[in-house]
Amino acid sequence: MPFITTSDGTEIFYKDWGPKTAQAIVFHHGWPLSADDWDTQMFFFLEHGYRVIAHDRRGHGRSTQTDTGNEMDTYAADVIALAAALDLKDAIHVGHSTGGGEVAHYVARAEAGRVSKAVLIGAVPPVMLKSEANPGGLPIEVFDGIRAGVANNRSQFYIDLPTGPFYGYNREGAEVKQGIIDNWWRQGMMGGIKAHYDCVKAFSETDFTEDLKKIDVPVLLLHGEDDQIVPIADAALIGIKLLKHGSIKTYPGLPHGMATTHADIINADLLAFIRS
Repeated sequence: MPFITTSDGTEIFYKDWGPKTAQAIVFHHGWPLSADDWDTQMFFFLEHGYRVIAHDRRGHGRSTQTDTGNEMDTYAADVIALAAALDLKDAIHVGHSTGGGEVAHYVARAEAGRVSKAVLIGAVPPVMLKSEANPGGLPIEVFDGIRAGVANNRSQFYIDLPTGPFYGYNREGAEVKQGIIDNWWRQGMMGGIKAHYDCVKAFSETDFTEDLKKIDVPVLLLHGEDDQIVPIADAALIGIKLLKHGSIKTYPGLPHGMATTHADIINADLLAFIRS
């Protein structure tokens, strides 16, 4: 399997499919998942002639189960190392949830010429945690509850979360698909408990405001209006005001995991933005 080794000895697993001369699309997964969460998108864009790349964030999936470096600065540094190793130029970076924060943090720091566009899907920027400066955010007790779920019985927690709010399966009339729930659990249990625990702080407390302001390339925000994990009012609806070249599309009734539950809709909108 392909890996890069970072400066601190962490091995980062990645997939790299398609012609190396084609336009590259790099996918960044959410917490606590892996590159496999992008299977539908990887296959779709591969079939459309693109080079598709996805990595397992440190501590997740097949990458090293790190006990250190599980924060946004190091996540971005790992992507910088990956982009350099693959010599990516004018790549399009697509991030979901925590991966959207990683994209924002990376793109704001990327070498000139490495990135041409970015897409943030149900993403955590600008900042999730409630504070005096961010009164619309979620209280710390929400994230403490996630940490408790990870620390005490993450296998059960990794069943409960996708069965409930992640995919909107707790909504009346939702078509629950057991395979999606099982795949979420499978990906989550591949990663390391320490890295997953630490990452809760990374995705909830990192303030991406200055990253969003700094980004000079076109950025598309996609967000479900019924996102119960990253509520749209304190995420995309604020983030769009911070971007120099931002556009936004929202989806009535769609959940946090809409790239999985409604892949046909999301893929079509991604393709239109990439081709624009």
